[in-house]
Amino acid sequence: MGRHEILRPSRRAFLQGAGLVIGVTLAGRGMAANLIQGEPADVQNPEAKAFNAFVRIAPDSSVTVLSKHIEFGQGPYTGLTTLVAEELDADWSQMRVEAAPADDEIYKNLAFGLQGTGGSTAIANSYDQMRKAGATARAMLVAAAADEWGVPAEEITVSKGVISHQASGHSSDFGSLADKAATMDAPSEPTLKDPKDFVLIGKDRPRLDTPSKVDGTAVFTLDVLADDMLIAVVAHPDRFGATVASVDETEARKVPGVVDIKTIPQGVAVYAENTFAALKGRAALKIDWNLDAAETRSSEEIYEEYRQMIGGAQGLEAANEGDVDGAMNGDGITTLSVDLVFPFLAHAPMEPLDAVLMRQADGSIDCYNGAQFPGQDKAAIAEVCGVDPANVRVNTQLAGGSFGRRAQFGSPYMREAAEVFKASGMTRPVKHMWTREDDIRGGFYRPIYVHSLRGAIDGAGNIVAWDQSIVGQSIMNKDELDTTSVEGASDMPYRIANRRVTAHQPKLGVPILWWRSVGHTHTGFAVETFIDQLLDKAGKDPVSGRLALLPDDARERAVLEKVAEMADWGSPLPDGRRRGVAVHKSFSTYVAEIAEVSIGEDGGPKVHKVWCAVDCGVAVNPNIIRAQMEGGIGYGLGAILYDEVTLGDGGRVVQSNFHDYRSLRISEMPQVEVAIIESSAAPTGVGEPGTPPIGPAVANAWRRLTGQPVTRLPIMSAAGV
Repeated sequence: MGRHEILRPSRRAFLQGAGLVIGVTLAGRGMAANLIQGEPADVQNPEAKAFNAFVRIAPDSSVTVLSKHIEFGQGPYTGLTTLVAEELDADWSQMRVEAAPADDEIYKNLAFGLQGTGGSTAIANSYDQMRKAGATARAMLVAAAADEWGVPAEEITVSKGVISHQASGHSSDFGSLADKAATMDAPSEPTLKDPKDFVLIGKDRPRLDTPSKVDGTAVFTLDVLADDMLIAVVAHPDRFGATVASVDETEARKVPGVVDIKTIPQGVAVYAENTFAALKGRAALKIDWNLDAAETRSSEEIYEEYRQMIGGAQGLEAANEGDVDGAMNGDGITTLSVDLVFPFLAHAPMEPLDAVLMRQADGSIDCYNGAQFPGQDKAAIAEVCGVDPANVRVNTQLAGGSFGRRAQFGSPYMREAAEVFKASGMTRPVKHMWTREDDIRGGFYRPIYVHSLRGAIDGAGNIVAWDQSIVGQSIMNKDELDTTSVEGASDMPYRIANRRVTAHQPKLGVPILWWRSVGHTHTGFAVETFIDQLLDKAGKDPVSGRLALLPDDARERAVLEKVAEMADWGSPLPDGRRRGVAVHKSFSTYVAEIAEVSIGEDGGPKVHKVWCAVDCGVAVNPNIIRAQMEGGIGYGLGAILYDEVTLGDGGRVVQSNFHDYRSLRISEMPQVEVAIIESSAAPTGVGEPGTPPIGPAVANAWRRLTGQPVTRLPIMSAAGV
């Protein structure tokens, strides 16, 4: 490793603005040396034997699972390990987990063909794969035991990490047979358990990453240090699309600790010996920006342009059934119309983007970062720095959240980090950091959307027509229909004979990205608030009215009926409180939520309790499912109450940190009760589906409280409170 030795602090508090490190304890250098290698390694047991790409067993019988999915709070480390342990018949105390190396082929996400975490697919795409990995390792252990003991393999049993042959009295732990077992032929199609025999799957299991996160030993990219390391920050333009015209570095170079300043395609990089000097040096730069290609429209100007599009050219067709225009104009028809406005949203994870890059003596490059698409990051580094991808190692760290922020095809953040590293000369390790302000103002937002909805009710109170237009940027940058813009609307579950959904996909100079639950962030709100208003106008109950519109075999029915039962829907409420309901499918998971709301002291909604029912197929770990529903509710509630990124005059971003783009406070988090529908269907995702229903559930309750529908988010800003 030479002088660029990675050091891993076990406990530290980091004050980003001042670059203050308190109570640093550095881990042993042997651990660091082990981690730096390109091959995955079991740090505690370097003699562990690889049984396949996912399972390693050490002489002490510990089993290390290599997770192809990053752990940033959503639980795949525990979930994937559970799947292996189940089929391996290991004892839970044996299980360990580490991040897999970057390899788009071996560790690809089976849902989208490259290594990556997103779309609530971690368990869904890995369910059979990881079970087979565990079953394969078990079969190899059994084969080794049979050969060692001279007994038939079919007579051998495995339970809680012990391999036994009852007739002969032989028994062994995993470790004693690991060397031999790793050389045995792996079965091409290992036999998987019948679900009725599951011991671990379906049971609450404590998360493997919880202890280290509680005691401070968990390592995030911010904790990764190296000898002789530079800290780098980049001055970005205050308008999207602007470029550097000229820069005066004079004052910045006078700041003690500033080492160098370089212009890169993304802005101006400042290199320093510590964070404080880097930030102070950046603040002292005087930069003139070229605005020729910059986005200079304000949010209000964009909203108005979007509204004009709805009444203009025909949009892209996402759904078209029956005769919408005829039904809207029929005899005895009552119509209802509403326009909805959704702002830009930042992801605002607790850990802003960061990466450590360092070149080894042989010219290879190591990267340490919270990589959501590690193969993409690897390719970006190789291309920018001019090295063979085989000579780039991405060491995936724990990450402090993402919500879509790190899932960037083409890895623009890593390209910036690589440009910074390349411009430095690559002679010293570089930690490239974004501050909170960089992140909030850095773009890659959930796009602005405007919806226009019209509905028709006949004389018998039946909803007979639905017409919905959606205007917003294509996240996938498509000219043809981007299904992520209309998902949740084009496939809404309600039986309405005449239904049309169209989309307009304007181009803006604002970089955008998926945000927790992608299109469902806005379509779920639009569909569930509008259906609620139509049912109200027809004089129907929100729950029974929805059930009447759902097909008999719709899985939405079970979660809606369950959540109504949990909340005792229709029972008397305390004075000053109302309830709202919403049900929505996203990522093949069905979630219904009921929110109980009053008017708070600040004049906005105070959410007291949320009931949630979820159908996600086989519940691998109910504990994590409940936690993800709770987290999705809290995240979504903060967004619909408070969050918006606003482009002001000239296109400058107004918000900058949690004081003006704020998260839900702990005192504002409602009590949440979660029920999981028992199911034998294939497991589906839970990281995102808890988020879409909370907004419309709260908005529907708010409309009952105030008499005013929510037509613009966030609620607090739109209400002027």
